[in-house]
Amino acid sequence: MKLLNQIVLAASLLVGGLNSALAADANPDTLKVALLPDENASELIKRNQPLKDYLEAKLDKDVELIVTTDYSSMIEAMRFGRIDLAYFGPLSYVLAKTKSDIEPFAAMITDGKPTYRSVLIANVDSGVDSYADIKGRKMAYGDRASTSSHLIPKTVLVGAGLKAEEDYEQHFVGTHDAVAVNVANGNADAGGLSEVIFAHVTERGLIDPAKVKVLGYSEEFPQYPWAMRSNLEGDLKARIRDAFISLDDEEVLKNFKAEGFAPIEDADYDVIRDMGQLLGLDLATM
Repeated sequence: MKLLNQIVLAASLLVGGLNSALAADANPDTLKVALLPDENASELIKRNQPLKDYLEAKLDKDVELIVTTDYSSMIEAMRFGRIDLAYFGPLSYVLAKTKSDIEPFAAMITDGKPTYRSVLIANVDSGVDSYADIKGRKMAYGDRASTSSHLIPKTVLVGAGLKAEEDYEQHFVGTHDAVAVNVANGNADAGGLSEVIFAHVTERGLIDPAKVKVLGYSEEFPQYPWAMRSNLEGDLKARIRDAFISLDDEEVLKNFKAEGFAPIEDADYDVIRDMGQLLGLDLATM
């Protein structure tokens, strides 16, 4: 009987969650916009105030910026209709897509292209001068659902013949800037993160650049996508898409370190799904 009660409770929670997603307003007065939690939350909210102002003026709606505690909670919030649009990493988008009815619509353009890469760094005193030297050492990653501070650098190391937990210790420290700080402080011998964020934390003085060195860079991968609930009203979706594709506000773009935004579609992220298979990840259960 106890087991039956547990099953009934679990089912009711699932149905309740699905119902909340289905009941989410198709044309809400306030758009809830989630930012990728890859840096300090208060800093992200402050830095993206120009985006909030721009979207409110462009869409004639109130906008609430949200930074969840981690990638998983952001995915769940989208799954249950608690946010309307979100700035995902490629992997977190792919994970969210397996759990919710969402569609990507824009990715930022840098250096004339909608792609980016990861950087692998090491502490200068660690004795790590190449990927091979990471064997037997401590490697720092960001969030498990992060593309550029987990999936991509881990794939780079697989290509170099190194597997996590077999050839080196992996430690998840939450955010990209935390990866850089842990490596600079010597808490980890090496780490992987977004090239853009690495440059950002260095420019902001969060780390002493003399304490870290670059081991190498990944190939180019599709940029972080903006995605929205598919059950938003059609006209609203079109206006949201246009607001990003036509965005030329220099202050907003500066905060994203972007030149603009380009249209994207789900198939652009099949390369991320392929990487997950290479690492043996079950994307549906992450």
